[in-house]
This record gives sequence, structure tokens and C-alpha cells, in this order.
Amino acid sequence: MLKNPILKAPFFEIGPKTYLYGEDLMQLALDVDAAAAKYGVQVIFTAPFADIYRISQATDNLIVLAPHMDAIRPGRGVADILPEAVKAAGAQGVMLNHAEKPLTYSQIKATIERAEELDLLTVVCSDSIAEAKSVALLNPDVIVAEPTELIGTGQSSDLSYVKATLEVIHGVNPNILVLQGAGISGPEDVYKVIEAGADATGSSSSVCLAENPGEMATAMIAAARKAWDQAN
Repeated sequence: MLKNPILKAPFFEIGPKTYLYGEDLMQLALDVDAAAAKYGVQVIFTAPFADIYRISQATDNLIVLAPHMDAIRPGRGVADILPEAVKAAGAQGVMLNHAEKPLTYSQIKATIERAEELDLLTVVCSDSIAEAKSVALLNPDVIVAEPTELIGTGQSSDLSYVKATLEVIHGVNPNILVLQGAGISGPEDVYKVIEAGADATGSSSSVCLAENPGEMATAMIAAARKAWDQAN
């Protein structure tokens, strides 16, 4: 497993949500692990809580994230997600404020602070240019620029949105990496957003619902590598 990974562009994120589980999910993780090594692209794998330990133990090239955690400390908190437990299970970071698990601004701030205490990477979702700017003020490691209305539609953000979010976020902190998400349906979408200047992109439903999820993910990762190399 990677220890305290330092992300660098280009990278790719896969969030299986609850589309896949059990052996199907493990097979995807193994296929993506191989693709990450083959193409030299770091891959964030946002694993379901129940699979964090197993996936982190079985792979060598994935940066495993928890899909959420709570800004709590050891003690009371039945059904809450303890940051220390997330790290102990093998997660190297956390995804926060996804459209399916939204947080208030104060919750985002408090959870980023807890993550920093434990040296966990923070990947924070934003659904508008204004929210991206406000999240940038909290200095997460990565901001996901992901218009909520495009999630799962197969329609990706237009290039003007990609460039506007990059400009706004880097205007606050040029060291924050920007992942352009939502609606990435195939390798051509991956190529387009990376070529436009994004540090990363990712996919959930288009990978997990493909006839062969591993092949689709591998093709997307290869497209990220190709677009980055040609643009840089």
C-alpha cells in the first residue's frame, strides 16, 4: 500500500457507490490497480466503508478513500464514522460533501481539520463555481468540480465551466488540485477535460454499469494519460 501518498496530475477517481459490492467490486479494484501501474496514473478509489480494509490490503497502486467521515473524536457516536477508524481500516483520505452526502460549510471545515490531524487526504465536492471558491478557502487537497445536475446523466461539464472553476480555485490557492467530475461517460470525456486543463477526472455509473467495468475504467485511465502527455 502507498503510505502518505502525494497526488500529482493526472489522476483518476472511481467511486463505486453501491453499484458494485463483494467480488465484483474487488475485481474492479484489482483491474484498476493494474491499470494505474501500467499507465502511471494515480487512481483514487472511493470504497464503501465495508470494503476499505479488504481493498487497501489487496492493492498496491490505489489511493483508497472513505466516502465520508464525521468530525468526531473517540467516544460516543453510534453509527457515526470516526476518522481514526477510517485511517485504521486503511483509508488514506476522505471524500466530503458529495451530492449524495452533503455537508454544511461548518461541517466541511471541521472535518477537514480532523483529517489534517490524521494526515488524511481531503477531497471535497462542489456543485457550482461559487461553492468551489468557498471550499478553496478551506484548503483541501482536491476540489471536485461537479455540477449536481449532471451526475449520472452521461453529459459532462462544458469546457467553459472546466476553465472557470480552475481559474476560481487557483485564484484562491494554486496548490489545490482540481478534479472535473459528473457525466463522464467514456474515454473521450476523460480526454476532453484533461486536455482542457483539469488535473483529474473520474466516473462512477459509467464504469460500474459497463458490460466490463474493468475494461471501461482501464480505457478511461489510458485516456487520462494520453491527454495529459499531449497537453503538457
